[in-house]
Amino acid sequence: MDIIERFIRNPELGKTEYVELLRASEDRQAAHRLAEEAVRLRKKYYGNAVYVRGLIEFTNYCRNDCFYCGIRRSSRGLERYRLTEEEILSCCEEGSRLGFQTYVLQGGEDPWYTDERLERIIRSIKEQYPDCAVTLSVGERSYESYRRLREAGADRYLLRHETASEEHYRRLHPAEMSLVHRKQCLYQLKDLGYQVGAGFMAGSPGQTYAELAEDLLFLRELKPQMAGIGPFIPHHSTPFRDEPAGSVELTLRLLSIVRILLPRVLLPATTALGTMDPMGREKGFAAGANVVMPNLSPAANRKQYELYDNKLCTGDEAAESLADLKKRVEAAGWRLSMERGDAAEELEEAQKA
Repeated sequence: MDIIERFIRNPELGKTEYVELLRASEDRQAAHRLAEEAVRLRKKYYGNAVYVRGLIEFTNYCRNDCFYCGIRRSSRGLERYRLTEEEILSCCEEGSRLGFQTYVLQGGEDPWYTDERLERIIRSIKEQYPDCAVTLSVGERSYESYRRLREAGADRYLLRHETASEEHYRRLHPAEMSLVHRKQCLYQLKDLGYQVGAGFMAGSPGQTYAELAEDLLFLRELKPQMAGIGPFIPHHSTPFRDEPAGSVELTLRLLSIVRILLPRVLLPATTALGTMDPMGREKGFAAGANVVMPNLSPAANRKQYELYDNKLCTGDEAAESLADLKKRVEAAGWRLSMERGDAAEELEEAQKA
């Protein structure tokens, strides 16, 4: 437990110590201690709030061929779709009716959505819902593209780095993709004033504690306002179809560790966590998570945005079941909040201004 207490006192460890911490966290008592501290910190900065984001999966076309992803360009038998601007605005209208104040536009890296098209969509959302936050998750783009989308009104940008290890990155991605470029994109987004989200999969093929330690070092250096961490789940049409899924337990331990490492971070209990375990979301909140992202996408398209097998796309994952989600969150001792829920450091800066 010595390394656990050392980490809690001072989270800035070296790579070898992070590996030691990850090994030590396998002990149930140690994992409980980490979760206890993680919950203390999330309550300190966010109280009991679990923030809701409305997820709009607006295209499943992707130019990339990442080996783990169900919408990779080589996927066969996948019915592709793109939502029109009108359909996206209709999703926002439904979200507004339900009380949502944050919309997450997520899609594959689809060149059809040019800067002009995305700018028009963002401006339309902001004109109709001026108090909302718009989050984009559309992959690697140029600095100029990020600048234009920011000026159009985008507030946040999610770009999971997936792994901070060059060797592991090569195992997960085709040769034409670059970890250096992905990291560069994240720093450019921060430079442009976005609230930035990074993150990685827990238990992806070939992942070791040494590589997870590199992820922790990278997050500490980047200081993102958001971090998405969910278990790897294989998809039947990828090269990793026969690989074992990542564990819920490892994911929960990592959520606690990242909360302690970055106390003010917005930390989702992901759809993948809920897919792996019916109580995955509740377990995520008990490990330090404080964000949930119900699906506002048209019901007909939810199954088509299949990043991994058996993805939740009905029930509590769907926005229509918001009342059920509220009950589950409250039963776990938390409070579902429809507020924008900006990162704590952003709120502190606003209060100073």
